[in-house]
Amino acid sequence: MTATAAQISRKLLDSLDDLKSLPAMPATAQKLLALSLDTDEGEAQLLALIAQDPQISAKLLSLANSPALGLTRKAASVPEAAILLGLTHVKAVSLGIAAMSNFTGLSDSRHFSPQDLWLHSLSIAMAMNTIAQSMPRNLRPKQDQIYLAGLLHDMGYMAIHFLDSEASNALHCQLAQQPHRQGLDVEFEVLGVSHCLIGAQLARQWHLPEQIVEVLGCHHAPYIAEAAADNYLVRLTSVAEKLLTNFGINEYCGVQVTDQEWLELGIDPSEAEELSLAVNEVALQVAQSSNLF
Repeated sequence: MTATAAQISRKLLDSLDDLKSLPAMPATAQKLLALSLDTDEGEAQLLALIAQDPQISAKLLSLANSPALGLTRKAASVPEAAILLGLTHVKAVSLGIAAMSNFTGLSDSRHFSPQDLWLHSLSIAMAMNTIAQSMPRNLRPKQDQIYLAGLLHDMGYMAIHFLDSEASNALHCQLAQQPHRQGLDVEFEVLGVSHCLIGAQLARQWHLPEQIVEVLGCHHAPYIAEAAADNYLVRLTSVAEKLLTNFGINEYCGVQVTDQEWLELGIDPSEAEELSLAVNEVALQVAQSSNLF
């Protein structure tokens, strides 16, 4: 007998209440989150932590050398990548990779691929950074926050797959079959709950910064009003997802960014077309080099 949306929702929500059902934050991610870069010792500890983790090291080097970043120099080592990207940028990206590492062992299903979600998340992070360059400096989030928010914003999908792979497969099957229907509507129909709620709850369990928790919980239009007025990361994520809707994974959230949405970021709507082209170019470059990640 196929489980109903109400039954799936109850199972997922019960799992959220049971800490033993949730993946613990990886040890490396915990250490990175607590690490201060204000001292030479902190910088040395950051590089040492990254060097001890082959997955983080490889993805960080691949990112530093990706055409999407447009860097003229190539990094041959983690310290060189840190010089090119900056330590706060490196910490944020490494934390994002480390936080997702508990899910990397999840196998692909017929309709959901963790690797495709990684491509989507990385592309959204890069898109957010591209859009942010047009924001006024007093509104623009810090680059490390942008990358961490972008990399983790859809972590709820990973958590759902971890908790109930059968329900996850059913969800992504329906998302693929209805690519132009609002993704949240499909989620509530299939699961009775959204990846936003699941992701935000996991982020709270992991004691991630509140701004990042809000991104996971509120990055889709129906929830944005629930975020703090000065959390521009939420609005930035929402706009990036509209510009790259159904990129990497099927997650339709509309394609029309309103003038009001641009103005809330401090961006003149007349720049919308140029920014859209820039974002899609960045995403294409990420996709072309996705095998590196």
